[in-house]
Amino acid sequence: MSSVLITGASRGIGRALAIEFARRGHRVVATARDPRTLTGLDVNQRLALDVTDEASVTAAVAAAGDIDILIANAGVIFYAAVEATPLAELQRLLNFNTIGAIRVAQAVLPQMRERGDGKLMFMSSVVGRVVLPPNAAYAATKWALEALVEALAIEAAPFGVQAALLEPGAVSSGALDDVTTYTLPDDPYAGILKNGGPRAGMITPEQVAAEIADVAEKPQLPLRIPIGDAARALLAAHRASPDDVPFIATNYVA
Repeated sequence: MSSVLITGASRGIGRALAIEFARRGHRVVATARDPRTLTGLDVNQRLALDVTDEASVTAAVAAAGDIDILIANAGVIFYAAVEATPLAELQRLLNFNTIGAIRVAQAVLPQMRERGDGKLMFMSSVVGRVVLPPNAAYAATKWALEALVEALAIEAAPFGVQAALLEPGAVSSGALDDVTTYTLPDDPYAGILKNGGPRAGMITPEQVAAEIADVAEKPQLPLRIPIGDAARALLAAHRASPDDVPFIATNYVA
């Protein structure tokens, strides 16, 4: 059984992951900015961890002890056309979704390298490879994460440490129910916002958690792990599409 540290475990996918790994007998360290939100989770440790705060990350990793598997799950989202995107909010998203994930990985990597073993699993998304307006800002944080993690997978492999990208499609975690949206006055982009973002083939957090746990328990991690049939179909369509024009998902996937 492995020791698994999960960020963003207070709700949604993160909470489902904590429950699933604990059910399978793993030692689970569930973390969240406010550890009171972890009440009720039957796990080994419930710790405060803010991925945007280096001191918080350092303290949590020290308290957690040996970590075999990191699942960097914490993330935030907003909707906006690129022209309407507040740059300060884009910076906040990058700090949370991209830099925060790497910050936690940097904190656990030394112990994994010393042991010659470890798995780093990062919550990306289908929009880490495909842009689906109106979530260009969120997609940008995931595209950046994909580049960093692919490099990390190359760099860490000689030390016995694996890195992987988790790529679910839409998930019924509640995160998409009331997304903050930024618009321009007399919004010329209202058409892309009317449906509140893509939700085709939505799956449950429990389905996501089960697929992730299945892969995490195998000896070798694939670099990229699409999660859910809709995600796999969308990414297959993207691979088959021409790359000299923008990929518009509705043109390829019903």
